[in-house]
Amino acid sequence: MTPSELILAVGREWPGEAECRFDVATDTAEVRCAAARGAEICGRLAGDWGYAFAGLIVEEADAALQLRYVLYGERPAGWVHVVVEAPLAEPTVPTVAPVVHAADWHEREAEDLFGLTFEGHPRLGDFVLHDDVWEEGVQPMRRRFRRRITMADRRPNVDWRPHRIVEAPGAFMMPIGPVFSASAEAVHLQLETVGEDVIRAYPRLFYKYRGIEKIAVGRGRDDALLLAERFAATTAFAHALAYCQAAEAIGGVEAPLRAQVLRVFVAELERLRHHLGAIAAICESTGLAVAASQAAMLEEDLLRVSGALTGHRYLFGLAVPGGLAVDLSDEACRGALGRCQAALRASDRLWGMLRLSSGFVDRLEEVGVIAEADARAYGLVGPVARASGVARDLRAVQPYGAYRRLACLPVVEREGDGYARMRVLFAETRQAVRLMERAAAALEPGPVRAQVQPKAGAALGAVEAPRGAAFHWLRLDEDGNVLRYRIMPPSFTNWHGFHLAVEDFAFQDLPIILATLDLSVAENDR
Repeated sequence: MTPSELILAVGREWPGEAECRFDVATDTAEVRCAAARGAEICGRLAGDWGYAFAGLIVEEADAALQLRYVLYGERPAGWVHVVVEAPLAEPTVPTVAPVVHAADWHEREAEDLFGLTFEGHPRLGDFVLHDDVWEEGVQPMRRRFRRRITMADRRPNVDWRPHRIVEAPGAFMMPIGPVFSASAEAVHLQLETVGEDVIRAYPRLFYKYRGIEKIAVGRGRDDALLLAERFAATTAFAHALAYCQAAEAIGGVEAPLRAQVLRVFVAELERLRHHLGAIAAICESTGLAVAASQAAMLEEDLLRVSGALTGHRYLFGLAVPGGLAVDLSDEACRGALGRCQAALRASDRLWGMLRLSSGFVDRLEEVGVIAEADARAYGLVGPVARASGVARDLRAVQPYGAYRRLACLPVVEREGDGYARMRVLFAETRQAVRLMERAAAALEPGPVRAQVQPKAGAALGAVEAPRGAAFHWLRLDEDGNVLRYRIMPPSFTNWHGFHLAVEDFAFQDLPIILATLDLSVAENDR
């Protein structure tokens, strides 16, 4: 559906009840309507009209909370923002979750952090702010929140108990976490069963909620960039790039062509390194110590490539509004590319051995299956979604920067099991190196940074991070200070669908399924 067709459809379906305007510069249609119509319009966009749900942005104005439901389509369809409001005196709106299930967790998060009530939502509360740690009504994202005053007299619910669903003779809950050995992050997995198979699975996250979106408010644009690239450090460049895209859109500036090409080169270097780390974790989960070590060695080598090329192993400090902080010479890029090609050859040899290992394949095949219909309903993203037949990749469906010039087709498998997710990871390592080769060949002399003057406004940055689509919303005042910063990372989306892969499989499959899903806890504890 083209933007003009969308405007006509909205006018025809909701005459006088919804106003639709299109911004050519950002390729975004904004639909403003009464709260009572928001769910209906979002349902039509995500259902009949084929748009994907990206996330929910809540902003506080003087008299109301503004809710912005963000959806996107495949070109020529652009972005759609459905905007509704809830008065501050009684912030209540109808829920969108029954018709757009991917909005479920976003609304639960908004209820905890802003005090919004979503009428008709099946379960609110005890989400980000755990009842056994936080007192109800804290609402840390509201302007009136004062940390020292609000938290001094908190009264957590000491009678909290896990939410149980399975009621049957012999049913019990198996708690896993939130404390683990080694470097595992804090997440509490609540698994219900009456035997060896998991009947119901529920992840309890946010044990290390950091309030990054709140901390960013009032900071300068460049200062807040440090938060963007550090809240999930293993994919720092992708998140920093999304933030910079939002800042550039506000300033009406596009990064120079050389910077755009170099951004692709570095983004694919990060993807290659990340995927090899994910492969190492999968091998380790199945007990293949030698294979895990081989993949981990390749990951370490690519960390050294990143450090030598950019000055930081995890690519901190490189992306800035307007382009890159420093130029990367053609010679240095060719040297890095040669080492990446060597790593890819070693990765391909590893894959050749793994796929012929019947014991390894048996642990992945037909395990942790996510059906395509479920992947679409939950709005899953990245390799997890593409392994279930959802051919959605922002580099292809909404290309940005130099990806508009360097063709990138989504890697898709259909089975939706752990083995399909493994195949997608290996295929995307090969794709990443091909894109790096095209980027290196497309480099031309020129500047790598354009000046982005402070300017009031708001915009959305979107990139295909290694784990999937990442969205960063930024609103600045006229001095370039942050008024609102909103992060919608891929793991927040995919943790919502975690139970789809785990339920109806045996307990011993859980570590393997978790490894193939490649879920980050840090991306949620933002």
